[in-house]
Amino acid sequence: MQLVVARIGRAHGIKGEVTVEVRTDEPELRLGPGAVLTTDPASVGPLTIETGRVHSGRLLLRFAGVHDRTGAEALRNTLLIADVDPDERPEDDDEYYDHQLIDLDVVTADGTEVGRITEISHLPTQDLFVVERPDGSEVYVPFVSEIVSEIDLDEQRAVIDPPPGLIDDRAEIASARDEVADGRSDAAGDEADGDAGDGDEKDGDERDGDERDGA
Repeated sequence: MQLVVARIGRAHGIKGEVTVEVRTDEPELRLGPGAVLTTDPASVGPLTIETGRVHSGRLLLRFAGVHDRTGAEALRNTLLIADVDPDERPEDDDEYYDHQLIDLDVVTADGTEVGRITEISHLPTQDLFVVERPDGSEVYVPFVSEIVSEIDLDEQRAVIDPPPGLIDDRAEIASARDEVADGRSDAAGDEADGDAGDGDEKDGDERDGDERDGA
């Protein structure tokens, strides 16, 4: 199967290098020297990576036959596509390729349906599942072990244990609980106010008694 592994950005320098927006967890494998990639648009490729290096946190690539800034600029916004065996798995058992996670059903530990993974968002600090709810809305689920407790590729599902507020209906439940708690606090406050009033009356009786004693 074919997967988008990068998007070409602006030219860097005058010798044909380009910046790339990496869209794979294994750039050293997919975007290493010698890799041959198809492209979108197809008319630009295929492209063979000649050299690669990291500069200021960005990956820079140079392709065979592209050795000046003009040629590099002509590649801007081109998508780089790799052919991947659909049965291939990462070496780490806790890692997955994006295409293995897309379309998995997302459920909670008690079996409640949450939705379906439609996209994996790769952020600098963590990855997110973009989950489409049955009503068409979206929820973002951090792909961390504290929340995603199980990935079952055979059953095509991801099991999550979301904290309160992550999923809308849980947020509503939490809000309802807060309202009940607030109501109880108000009632307790009213009772306390009433007790304070009773105390004032008692104090008044004692003062009356003191006045009578003085008379």
